[in-house]
Amino acid sequence: MTLNDLAAMIGATVRGNGATEVTGLATLANAGPSQVGFLANAKYKNQLKTTRAAAVIISPEHDDDALLPAALLTDNPYLAYARAAQALDTTPKQAQEIHPSAVIAEDVVLGEGVSIGPHVVIEKGVRLGAGAVIGANCSVGEGAQIGEHTRLWPGVHIYHRVVIGARCTLHSGAVIGADGFGWASDRGKWVKIPQLGSVVIGDDVEVGANTTIDRGALDDTVIASNCIIDNLCMIAHNVQIGEGTAIAGQTGIAGSAKIGRYCLVGGQTGINGHITIGDGVQIHGMTMVTKDLPAKGVYASGLPVVDQSTWAKSGARVRQLPELFLRVRALERKLETPDK
Repeated sequence: MTLNDLAAMIGATVRGNGATEVTGLATLANAGPSQVGFLANAKYKNQLKTTRAAAVIISPEHDDDALLPAALLTDNPYLAYARAAQALDTTPKQAQEIHPSAVIAEDVVLGEGVSIGPHVVIEKGVRLGAGAVIGANCSVGEGAQIGEHTRLWPGVHIYHRVVIGARCTLHSGAVIGADGFGWASDRGKWVKIPQLGSVVIGDDVEVGANTTIDRGALDDTVIASNCIIDNLCMIAHNVQIGEGTAIAGQTGIAGSAKIGRYCLVGGQTGINGHITIGDGVQIHGMTMVTKDLPAKGVYASGLPVVDQSTWAKSGARVRQLPELFLRVRALERKLETPDK
């Protein structure tokens, strides 16, 4: 497409020859003469002088630094890059039409234009919305509902009665609706508690590879619309996640936790069960959340890396804290009751 075409799609203004044809996107360092680069981080500004890109997506404040005959000017280069990537996306479709090896129950309702890949199993009572795409080796359990234009990459497993909205993407290995961790103890013997709820996922949600979302014990586990959940996350039974929240990889959320709208959760965060996190909360990676965070703000608890020698000394000091506490307490008491 031409730069004019691309600019119209991403909401940018063309500087230079808008008739220039481009074939794809690339980093400033690796772009070729028919590709478009982008600058979203001023750290890479020096690469504007050496890039071979045909044009660059850039904010007007940095345009003077670009020694290029053309640019796509926008106030939000990273958002424009995202839209450009969508316009130039060459990702193959997960399935085309309905493969003859798919096993589909007789009463399944298929919307117009549904595609189902090889060796898929779709059980009775399932409803697939128009344009839904089910990749190879997926399974969709009894009574599940999948909305319009939702895509399942190969190897996704949807359990019974799960409801997934429109335009969602679930990556390979995702398991939606497995049993939550519900057990009772009978004098040392574990007695399983059947998980009678389900999982309800809104529209425009993306779930990463090998992420698991457990079904509720009685009520449903709920993921609101426009959430993004990274790879290798664990979301336990009865968790509720508000609209627009983003959760990075390897995060674990224990049962019945409630997370508000438009929160940002960094990778490897652990969130305790039965706590509430308010709207707009930002949590740094590797944070351990053990209590409610009702107020909007930025929270962290992970320790940054230091050299091994410093870490060993710090560990030694930590082990001395109980003794130090007792000594300080004794000194305080002595000061409070001086000798007569």
